[in-house]
Amino acid sequence: MAEVVIVSDKEEAGRIVAEAIARRVHARPDTVLGLATGSTPLPVYESLRESLAGADVSRVRGFALDEYVGLDPAHPESYRSVIAREVVEPLGLDPDRVHVPSGALEGIETAGERYEAAIAAAGGIELQVLGIGTDGHIGFNEPGSSFASRTRVKTLTRQTREDNARFFDSIDDVPMHCITQGLGTILEARQLVLLAFGEGKAEAVAGAVEGPLTASLPGSAIQLHPRATVVVDEAAAARLRYADYYRYTYANKPEWQRI
Repeated sequence: MAEVVIVSDKEEAGRIVAEAIARRVHARPDTVLGLATGSTPLPVYESLRESLAGADVSRVRGFALDEYVGLDPAHPESYRSVIAREVVEPLGLDPDRVHVPSGALEGIETAGERYEAAIAAAGGIELQVLGIGTDGHIGFNEPGSSFASRTRVKTLTRQTREDNARFFDSIDDVPMHCITQGLGTILEARQLVLLAFGEGKAEAVAGAVEGPLTASLPGSAIQLHPRATVVVDEAAAARLRYADYYRYTYANKPEWQRI
């Protein structure tokens, strides 16, 4: 079972996860981070500005989870733009060391294999930040994705496009396809930290943590990982059967076992 940390709000979650990332960067300046996009990880990136203040981040490397296919990389909602705006520039990272899958139509057939090779060449991802969709997807691994899947092109579901339409002028502007790290790729990271906030994520969180292991809910793949931590606010924890147990164990865990 994944470790579950229930916090009062997303700001507290951001601080806890940012401190965990900062400890790794201080201990290993060339740490490789897995970077999620969307609104969920923003509190982490905002807190990292303080947690990494004064640290040498010139050798930190990063790999984004996914990208839209066919969207101009210069578009403000391309994940390349989002990562640059929310992570690379505020934290002072070297942009050449932070990678995003290529969604360019030219060469898209082999883009997944090339991204996998780049992750392997970097020595793999140390800590992967994740969010979870209302349908249980992580990355852009929609329901039905194989637990052994690698970085590849996927068709986005109507629900995911509707969820992401808030970032565009209309749902018609949300791309139909994406390129995403697969569940098998994600599970190879040495640590997973999944965040979720709000009542709308409660059902997906409960299914991922306490439900059956099933491709119908891709987030349940975290149950296969030896070191997965789920950080949620009270609303997102509302449907967890063992919430009191999670609170008790986190409150009494040894300091050296922190995230």
